[in-house]
Amino acid sequence: MQLKEIDYNRNSTSLSSYTSSTVAGDEVYTALWMLFLGLLFKGLITIFTFGIKVPSGLFIPSMAVGAIVGRIVGIGMEQLVVRNHDNPFFQNMCQSKQFCTITPGLYAMVGAAAALGGVTRMTVSLVVIMFELTGGLQYIVPLMLAVMTSKWVGDALGKDGIYDAHIALNGYPYLDSKKEFTHTTIAADVMRPRRNDPPLCVITQDSMTVEEVEAIFRDTSHNGFPVVLSSESQYLVGFVLRRDLMLAIANARKNQEGVVSNSIVYFSSQVPNNPNDPAPLKLRKILDMAPITITDQTPMETVVEMFRKLGLRQTLVTHNGRLLGIITKKDVLRHVAQLGNQDPESILFN
Repeated sequence: MQLKEIDYNRNSTSLSSYTSSTVAGDEVYTALWMLFLGLLFKGLITIFTFGIKVPSGLFIPSMAVGAIVGRIVGIGMEQLVVRNHDNPFFQNMCQSKQFCTITPGLYAMVGAAAALGGVTRMTVSLVVIMFELTGGLQYIVPLMLAVMTSKWVGDALGKDGIYDAHIALNGYPYLDSKKEFTHTTIAADVMRPRRNDPPLCVITQDSMTVEEVEAIFRDTSHNGFPVVLSSESQYLVGFVLRRDLMLAIANARKNQEGVVSNSIVYFSSQVPNNPNDPAPLKLRKILDMAPITITDQTPMETVVEMFRKLGLRQTLVTHNGRLLGIITKKDVLRHVAQLGNQDPESILFN
């Protein structure tokens, strides 16, 4: 289908000639109907693309919807001026052609910025982006007003932007830096294991066999394990990641002669040399000797800031050097939800 170009043929030397040459004709009404249909179709499709996990864009669909609405409003404002040119308000505004011209394209640009600002909650950065796209310094003020108004309206309807909403829908463990934690709880209130929970899964420094470590892999799904001096003392030695430990054992079984299921796994620097025992497996190189630790009396406000600023996935809780438990990012999020009168078990993570 071929669309005709809508031409108003403005030849304005006076207000009367300007208004008589810009009254909407059939082509303008046809364009309005097409814009309404495009708005309906684009709005429905955008709702689906926002909700699915397939990457399909957020910027352009939002700007397209806003631009369509802005264009419709721009045409409406243009016709309002044309049909009410005798109104004193418009007569004072339209003293010449320069001030009388209503540009629907400008409304479309402002509408695109407003829609994108309401969806993403961007402010200054969005105005800068629109300025770089248009290169018009005279449009900064209407863009700023539109973006700030859209943000206020969006915040009144819901505090989260589209990206924050996607994080929550996808179940990503994310700590928002904009939210303050002002409660007086301590690390001992959040750490695991809690009462009536099974003991924390740990690996001893020099007393577990390869078979016992592999049994831990089968029975748990943890991403890492604390390494302690012994099961009785529970003095913390370090922390080892699950993937590093699995890879080291697999490579040792394949390439290192004498490593069997009864081989002792050593994370210490000194390994006894007993010819009657199977070859030991030395894994000190993959051990993190300085993991991030806190005490059981550390305020949770400090713990939350550590997770935010250091990007931690977990931190170990100790008391006088002895391991008491562990706090993960998911534990922190559940604790924050519980303090916010939400059900912590209702928070799902992927």
